[in-house]
Amino acid sequence: MDCPFIRNPIDVEAVIIRNALRRERIFRPKLDILSFPEEYLFERYRFSSNTIIYLNHILRPYITNLTHRGRALTSEQTLSIALRCFANGSFLYNIGDAEHIGKATVCRAVRKVSLALKRLLPVMAVFPGHKPVRNIKEEFHRIAGLPNVLGCVDGTQIPITAPAENEADYVNRKSFHSINVQICDAAYIVTNVEAKWPGSVHDSRIYRECRLSNRFARGEFDGYLLGDRGYTVSPDKAQPSLLTPYPDPEPGPQQRFNVAHCRTRAQVEMTLGIIKSRFQCLQKLRVTPERACDDIVACVVLHNIAIIRREQHPAVQINGPADDHPIPADVQDGRAARDLIARNYF
Repeated sequence: MDCPFIRNPIDVEAVIIRNALRRERIFRPKLDILSFPEEYLFERYRFSSNTIIYLNHILRPYITNLTHRGRALTSEQTLSIALRCFANGSFLYNIGDAEHIGKATVCRAVRKVSLALKRLLPVMAVFPGHKPVRNIKEEFHRIAGLPNVLGCVDGTQIPITAPAENEADYVNRKSFHSINVQICDAAYIVTNVEAKWPGSVHDSRIYRECRLSNRFARGEFDGYLLGDRGYTVSPDKAQPSLLTPYPDPEPGPQQRFNVAHCRTRAQVEMTLGIIKSRFQCLQKLRVTPERACDDIVACVVLHNIAIIRREQHPAVQINGPADDHPIPADVQDGRAARDLIARNYF
């Protein structure tokens, strides 16, 4: 029999039970990363406090939350989460535990910062560089005597988790899933990046179909790029834009050309080593291929900012040049330009 003094006892009981089971919301204190020492910031975020303030200033319009309800993250907190994820490469819940936030919040913060940094790519990665072209050529010439060099190009495989769609396309020649990334470098600054190709695509095809190659074909630049012997130049180009080493050099000028080529092109290997050492997330990206490409571009932009602002970088482990590249059939294209340089300068 219902109680005559309570209009709806079932609703009252539900309220009592709901209140008993309700947990009080606990707001964990957010970290103020700028209060930590510089060594702490470098180990965990890879940047000094001054550069973090600079990054926050240029990214604030793109990463600021539109509301302050629910203790929304500030732009500085959003940036610090993303920097820690890029530098650490750990799982999202580990980053969340360290920053006193939830896993979903980490995911949203990283995505927001990644897209914001992608917007800066046309400004931060400009070919042949922000310096005058003459200065760039002189810097390359001082390394080993190669003339008219505008940059060095190389590809690297960034491991990713196996995607749900077109999984076989991302398996590279070393039998793991990856994104094949091509960068062009001058003075350790990335001047061009192609981060959209599956790991199975050959380096020469990436260069042949990239926008930089088309700009060379239209005659926009007067100079050469240096690439390893896995690259080639299309037969329809009368003025090849990319110089590769001699596959079987003869004693004399050809061997000296190869030595100079190797010494000069070692710079791009160093650049790739610095990027991977600074951003441990590139050891393996646990996201979809589309997001992996955006994260790679974001790390390249951050790398250029770090070089420009003279940030220190972790110890670099340089892998030897990959000599197991399958050599394309038309590898001899452009040999006239290579022979001319070898005869006149070596």
